[in-house]
Amino acid sequence: MELIQQDPDIGAYLAASESVDHDHPLVRDVSDRLADDHPDAYSYAEAAYVFVRDTIPHSMDSGDLRVTWRASDVLEQRNGICYAKSLAYAALLRARGIPAALCYQRLTEDDGSDPVVHGLVAVLLPGESAWARQDVRGNKPGVDARFSLGEERLAWTVRPELGEVDYPELYAEPHPVVLGALKAAPDRPHLDRTLPAEL
Repeated sequence: MELIQQDPDIGAYLAASESVDHDHPLVRDVSDRLADDHPDAYSYAEAAYVFVRDTIPHSMDSGDLRVTWRASDVLEQRNGICYAKSLAYAALLRARGIPAALCYQRLTEDDGSDPVVHGLVAVLLPGESAWARQDVRGNKPGVDARFSLGEERLAWTVRPELGEVDYPELYAEPHPVVLGALKAAPDRPHLDRTLPAEL
């Protein structure tokens, strides 16, 4: 699948915003600490990936009822669903001048029911000609996502026969449907009921 930049200006994928707030002191602090041990772009991108994947629990796995939608809040509260964790990873990448995009999949249950949009991050490292999608959702039994610039190592591979979709668009900001669901949810059980089924 060819990934498509929604914005042709690469600068859009480096910008700070309300949800990808890499200019926030906490995001900068985490970024600086990771960069101290991982000074080059590749090792930093992988270290930031592992940090978000492994030290910030997915709230549906942990049972945390809070909803986060700003990168700094995800890092502070150590909590978030895939969309929120993706925002944190994108912010940590952009904090070091590494272009980061938000992208999505549409996934279903094994019988094709209960479709839901799943959040990913795409990274464009120096010297690379192609974006590489990463999944910081967090591993669990049956899920073994890993940082990779070659063959994708996402949590799930789409099954088109069930109506699952890899959306090719790379967004500089969270898709409005995704951000709207996060902002409108007073708690995670409400969010569980209102997650978007498609873009």
